[in-house]
Amino acid sequence: MEMTGSLPVPSVQAMVAAGRHAPVPPRYLRPDLAADVVVADDATTIPIIDFQRLLLVDPEESARLHAACQDWGFFQKMCTQLINHGVPDDVMEAMKASIQSFFALPAEAKQQYRQQAGQLEGYGQLFVVSEDQKLDWADVLYLNTQPPEHRNLSFWPAGESFRQTLDTYSAAVKHVADRLLGAMYMNLGLQLSIMDMDPERGAGIQSVNQLQGLQIKRPPDGGGAWAWLPVTPLQGAFVVNVGDVLEIFTNGRYRSVEHRALVNAHTERLSIAAFHSPSIHATIGPLPELLGDQEVPKYKTLDHQSFITLFFSAKLQGKSFLERMKKLS
Repeated sequence: MEMTGSLPVPSVQAMVAAGRHAPVPPRYLRPDLAADVVVADDATTIPIIDFQRLLLVDPEESARLHAACQDWGFFQKMCTQLINHGVPDDVMEAMKASIQSFFALPAEAKQQYRQQAGQLEGYGQLFVVSEDQKLDWADVLYLNTQPPEHRNLSFWPAGESFRQTLDTYSAAVKHVADRLLGAMYMNLGLQLSIMDMDPERGAGIQSVNQLQGLQIKRPPDGGGAWAWLPVTPLQGAFVVNVGDVLEIFTNGRYRSVEHRALVNAHTERLSIAAFHSPSIHATIGPLPELLGDQEVPKYKTLDHQSFITLFFSAKLQGKSFLERMKKLS
């Protein structure tokens, strides 16, 4: 599958190791963020969905999921913590330990898995498209995990333990995603086969190391400026957000939520994100089954390759990609 690659940039870990008291390079500084409004009210939290109750087709839990996707805040949709998801604790802990072990390797060892020209997979940073754009203060290991035939094992850290752990973890998360999407389909009145997804890109499921840093953008209560809401991770829970693909499929019924992660001055933050996307044979656009005869599609319809090319060529700042997908009225 042809993709737009990411330009090579220095490793953040290597820069920190080389000069712990050196100033942060300007490309990583965002003084403009100081003016952002951040919600400080501990009573304001994102919805919590009980996965096991969804599997039992509990009407109240299904309605809670639908509201989280559709109506939470002022049409700011779906960034939800999923509890009782069924992925064993030892599988999650083994995955975290494997990722931590990789990033603890010497710089030379990690460079064996660096991104290659024209590729996104590997060790580096995503969506770097120019020499002067602002960068994230982070290093990334990006891998295609499912289905197995899409894997490029040359980017997978050597060792049976890491590869077996990632295989087990990605299969378990796929199981959760399939059933979570099934509950969404039912809430939308769709057939399960309409939006078959592969665990690559689209709707996101994320586990973190309990260090706060994730924030989502939400509208104000009763007017005023939009604000950023810190997400406090629950022990053992997944944070789930509807991605751009589902906003397009549902013609805006479910919307992708703008989010960001802030660094901690003293402690590293680990984030393991699993992205799920349609089959490579799918067409991406508003589903006719939802539109009916009267509703006007808000987004373009593209074949999968054209969609992926557009997706990865965008800088993905704010909602720039979705703006490109919108149809001109």
